[in-house]
Amino acid sequence: MTGKNWIRQSHRWLSITFTVTVVATVVALTREEPVVWVSYLPLPPLALLLVSGMYLFAQPYLARRR
Repeated sequence: MTGKNWIRQSHRWLSITFTVTVVATVVALTREEPVVWVSYLPLPPLALLLVSGMYLFAQPYLARRR
């Protein structure tokens, strides 16, 4: 698997992870006594999605320069 495909596949799995953590956060915060620290769970996958998404977005523009 090439580096480009590896990043694309990782981005897809990160989006699934992010979605699951957001759903878990919503469920945890709707309880009678919410667990507040759970609201920070989506942040690491979101940061990785930002980095990989910016790379995937810039990739066609960088390829044109070469």
